[in-house]
Amino acid sequence: MIIELAVIGIFVGFISGFFGVGGGTILVPILMYLGFDIKEAIGVSVLQMVFSSIYGSYLNYIKGTLKVSKKIFFGIGGFVGGLGSGYVVQTLSSKTLTIVLLLVVMFAIYKFFVAPEISDKKPIENKVLNFFIGLGIGLLAMSVGIGGSLLLTPIMVGLLHYDIKKAVSAALFFVVFSSISGLISLSYYGFIDYYYGSLIGISSLLGVYFGISVAHKTDPKRHKNLILILNFIILGLIANKLR
Repeated sequence: MIIELAVIGIFVGFISGFFGVGGGTILVPILMYLGFDIKEAIGVSVLQMVFSSIYGSYLNYIKGTLKVSKKIFFGIGGFVGGLGSGYVVQTLSSKTLTIVLLLVVMFAIYKFFVAPEISDKKPIENKVLNFFIGLGIGLLAMSVGIGGSLLLTPIMVGLLHYDIKKAVSAALFFVVFSSISGLISLSYYGFIDYYYGSLIGISSLLGVYFGISVAHKTDPKRHKNLILILNFIILGLIANKLR
């Protein structure tokens, strides 16, 4: 089981680094297939996201694709939003949450699809706007068990005119904040499995390294198309929950 989980960690880390995601959307179903309860799987996934997002953001920073500046306000908003996810889950039904997530992902995919890989417009950078975008994504994402980067990347590219490479780096940086927020909340309720979470998290660092290396060498148009494919897969999984 240890070797199997380590290999899974490397795979999830690669996905995380290449696509700029936390990896929870991939890891949770895999762990459930291996026999983990969904709550245990989410607890392991959140801890793994902390490892991969922090290391991945460091790599992106030293490679020059992550400029913190006003992007930190996405993360601050995501952290605050994540702390309120418990109230949302308690108040809204699972079906309502799923429908909201489905609509948001559909809108994000559309804006991402029509946007250029390299924008000819100046990125919109506003501290207040970034905070509230992060707040909304953090609140929604942590309420349905994902890191939020799959929502942030299309919004940054389609609405805020960021280049794809910079958006992917910023989205992974966002996961640092949302995952730590989720870790605090889930730890309080005793849902974090520190042993398996650390095992997969540490293993994922190797995958993150190679994922980011490949991402930086990938043509922007191809990178965008691969991210679109991932988003459509996620969209299908979300839609399937409504059946």
